[in-house]
Amino acid sequence: MNDPRIDEYIASAADFAKPILERVRALVHEACPDVEETTKWGMPFFEHQGILLNMAAFKAHCAVAFWKGELIFGKPRGGEAMGDFGRIASVKDLPPEKDFIGYVKQAMKLNADGVKVPSRSKPAAKKPEAAVPDYLAAALEKNTAARTTFENFSLSQRREYIEWMVEAKTEATREKRMAQALEWMAEGKSRHWKYERK
Repeated sequence: MNDPRIDEYIASAADFAKPILERVRALVHEACPDVEETTKWGMPFFEHQGILLNMAAFKAHCAVAFWKGELIFGKPRGGEAMGDFGRIASVKDLPPEKDFIGYVKQAMKLNADGVKVPSRSKPAAKKPEAAVPDYLAAALEKNTAARTTFENFSLSQRREYIEWMVEAKTEATREKRMAQALEWMAEGKSRHWKYERK
């Protein structure tokens, strides 16, 4: 089923881009008659049991990106333009019809099999444990309930309280934050307890 937002996207694209976008759309529908059209981030997307691919038009070229392109093409995406086929300036720059339909079918199978997109982000480096300032350590020493909570916190929960103290610009602000922190910790609450899901 055609999404009117994509009709509009194609209609407002540059003249060179219209036949490219229409061709991609037609091939996707041919390969996957049950495809669902939508827009994300202002671009046309095609979905079937998850995202299959998206297309986009720019000033002088178009791009087509398969959501799981790394798995289909066996190489990480990169190069001069976004997408899996580089800069597409005319319909001739698209892969042959049979190949394109085959890529769509591969994308459908990956989604049907529940295969996830490979992680592109590097694992975050572990932050060292934040040093407890002397004034916080002394205050926790006098408040058993708060100290017990603090000691049982994860490293990130401890860091949130420590950074809150350290970032105080004035002594008065720090004292106010310290009183609030001790009260919350004595009640077993993390620094951002208001935003935690119940």
